[in-house]
Amino acid sequence: MEHEATVEGVGVGVSDEGPGAPVVILEAREELIPIFISTDQAQSMQLALDGEPFERPLTHDLFVEMVAEFGAAIDRVRIDDLADGTFYAKVDTEQYHGGERKQAVFDARPSDGIALALRVDCPLIVSDEVVDEAGRPPDAFETDDENELGDSGLGDDPDFGDDSDFGEDPF
Repeated sequence: MEHEATVEGVGVGVSDEGPGAPVVILEAREELIPIFISTDQAQSMQLALDGEPFERPLTHDLFVEMVAEFGAAIDRVRIDDLADGTFYAKVDTEQYHGGERKQAVFDARPSDGIALALRVDCPLIVSDEVVDEAGRPPDAFETDDENELGDSGLGDDPDFGDDSDFGEDPF
């Protein structure tokens, strides 16, 4: 089963050792799903959430403009798998050419998919399997006024994933 998700915020994970990596928090099925992301992805998402354009188009802005120019649209973004600590996503698109509808599905990093979904206001979908594995109750998180997520033990959780393909220290 699939569930529509909302982006609850972008912040910095915090543990006993101090601030950590940027994280985006999704809400689906009344659970929160934290996904560690890069600093650039966090900035892109936050700008989209705030509705503020960057001084020059970011990659996600460029992609949205190109898709539209080619007569296509992003229908939805699906975060549909979590394997070996890495989240996986798909971007569902459609294009009309000569009166015919053509659908296409593209593999994506969840952070890219989320940044796109925020820009085009399309549904963001999370599978039951992902929520079952990565979802946490809201009271597992503490927040403060500086957009940091409190100590939730996520840094020590072997089942907690990210959307990266890079090594231990992505920054």
